[in-house]
Amino acid sequence: MDAAPAGEGGTLPFERLIQTTVALDGDGADIAHARHRAVDFLARVQAEHGLPVSQRALDVTQLVVSELVTNARKYAPGPVLLDLRIVGDLVEVVVWDSEPVLPIARAADAGRVGQHGLEIVMAVAQGFEVQREPVGKRVTARIALLDDPGGIPLGRNPL
Repeated sequence: MDAAPAGEGGTLPFERLIQTTVALDGDGADIAHARHRAVDFLARVQAEHGLPVSQRALDVTQLVVSELVTNARKYAPGPVLLDLRIVGDLVEVVVWDSEPVLPIARAADAGRVGQHGLEIVMAVAQGFEVQREPVGKRVTARIALLDDPGGIPLGRNPL
């Protein structure tokens, strides 16, 4: 896990950027490997940096990593990069792949089997964005590290 000096990566001068990057090469173990790296990253965030991480944040981060890496492996040729970083009270899950076509969430369809990953990510994340890059695209999901005492994830308003 890398920590960038204060002021880099869009952080405030008193914050350090805590992040790790994983290159995934396309073998059958990529998705499980990415989930394990996410768990390891959040465990080190707690142990080394003293930041609290709720069980919900751990579970949701694994889910988001799994869905985004699965989509990248399924729809994009070539390598995939997974970047995990702490930004304030959020963990950002960033997945880059070589496919320039931007994903689009499909309309809800209870009869559709599969292809709900993007909808799931958008439902559980506090923030979601997709950016076209000079090569490929970058998908970012932000997940609150903590839940409030009422069980509502920070950053989300109850429905």
